[in-house]
Amino acid sequence: MQSDNKKTMPDQLHYAPLHPVTHLDTDIISVMPKKFIKRYMPDHNKIRNNPQLNRFFGTLLHDPNLLHLNRRSVSSAFAVGLFMAFVPVPFQMFLGAAGAIIFRTNLPIAVGLVWVSNPITMPPLFYFCYKIGTLILQTPVHHIEFVLSINWLMTELASIWQPFLLGCFVVGSLSGLIGAASIRLLWRLHVIRQLKQRRRRMKKV
Repeated sequence: MQSDNKKTMPDQLHYAPLHPVTHLDTDIISVMPKKFIKRYMPDHNKIRNNPQLNRFFGTLLHDPNLLHLNRRSVSSAFAVGLFMAFVPVPFQMFLGAAGAIIFRTNLPIAVGLVWVSNPITMPPLFYFCYKIGTLILQTPVHHIEFVLSINWLMTELASIWQPFLLGCFVVGSLSGLIGAASIRLLWRLHVIRQLKQRRRRMKKV
């Protein structure tokens, strides 16, 4: 029996380094998605130095926590930015910045994503939200031309505010949740792929 134990010990020692992934491995490899995100995210200096945002938020924009690039910060920024993109007000960029500051998410990503709804995409997006609201409330659909302005909000919103605001809330919430969940999933898949590649390199060595 003793001789059998002695024979198996070298095999156990040989395979020990390939045991389950440590937290250090994950921390090292989880930085990899940052390179991809930095390539496409808005320039943080332009957002932090925006005169309108600076006038309103001041030094709050210069909190270093608002530039973190990790799975929690980026996924939360997607949730904030996509939700605020469906808030039917003209100053969505301010809402995106406020949400980033309150929830300590990545500021450039949160502010950049509010531009999902822009002067070109707003009419179809908000008409879609309005139709979703009418489906939920079971109310008739009226032909409304959506123009996001103070004048439109004061004149047209009064007749459709219930289904329209409900639809915006529902679509914005779902968009934020799906965006955040997708980022977390893609981030995790990327880390797993990098870990597998690292293990293969270790085996070859």
